[in-house]
Amino acid sequence: MKKLLLTAFAFTALSYSAFAQAGKTQTLFDGKTTKGWHGYLRTDAGPWSVVDGALQLDPKAPNQADLVTDGEYENYELTLDWKIAEGGNSGIIFGVHEDTTLKATYASGIEMQVLDNEKAEDNKKANHLAGSLYDMKAAPATAAKPAGQWNAVKLRKDNGHLTFWLNGKEVINVQMGSPEWQELLNNSKFKTWKNFAKYPKGHIALQQHGAVVAYKNIKIKQL
Repeated sequence: MKKLLLTAFAFTALSYSAFAQAGKTQTLFDGKTTKGWHGYLRTDAGPWSVVDGALQLDPKAPNQADLVTDGEYENYELTLDWKIAEGGNSGIIFGVHEDTTLKATYASGIEMQVLDNEKAEDNKKANHLAGSLYDMKAAPATAAKPAGQWNAVKLRKDNGHLTFWLNGKEVINVQMGSPEWQELLNNSKFKTWKNFAKYPKGHIALQQHGAVVAYKNIKIKQL
């Protein structure tokens, strides 16, 4: 009986802890250190460091890697600001399953595109522009600010319902698993990727893609 009561107490404590996190906004980046983050399949932050209060990529550093959260998340609202260099490309990738058999975050994760819409090489397709559900659904081309300016993101993932906002404007709204989602997937390069979007709970990643990019004010509210 005592063992049973202790087990019940432990379960209740865990349940309360999980419940207590829901609805509470947590800071994922303290503005001073890379604590809480690591390079994908690494133990350190790799080419990322803190510059002027933002997590910034040095694209000339050796051993390039995406930066991922130590924690994994399932249902949440993520907010952050990003700024990218002229001609630059990056992304916010979520639902990332970190596994040595998956060599990149995008092998499993879904991406909200970060881009200089004016001068980046990857600006030829509408669903590759900033704010888009990358290679699946396009955001309005006018939603993003020019290179060198800060852009504000809110990304909501709630039981597979994805909503993206860029600079206060809703740019993406889609339900994973819906007929619309399946059509978007079938028309994307991810159609045959067996691990893509398969993990409801996963890491959040900031992508390295050969250009200086910075992220700040990174916060999450678990739903």
